[in-house]
Amino acid sequence: MGEFEARGIRVAAISVDPPEASRDLCSKRGYTYTFLSDPKAEVIRRYDLLDAKAGEQNLARPAEFLLDSSGTVRWVNLTENYWVRATPEEMLQATTLMR
Repeated sequence: MGEFEARGIRVAAISVDPPEASRDLCSKRGYTYTFLSDPKAEVIRRYDLLDAKAGEQNLARPAEFLLDSSGTVRWVNLTENYWVRATPEEMLQATTLMR
């Protein structure tokens, strides 16, 4: 987190979980970045991240985005496997492409 902050990058997560669940997760895991709640999956749909395999459940696909200060998406990592994510090092490397 320190390296992201040193580069002026704010980290945020978004989930369909209610705010209470996100607060509990942050407390248990020691996360200090912003967790946003999207229980109706409105933003998740806007970014076309609703997991089609989840059926009637509103679940998001695993994804990481880097946005610039204007809100333009500059880098995306999408996977089909919840356990496969970009590493912090990969994301930091991607920030160098944004400059």
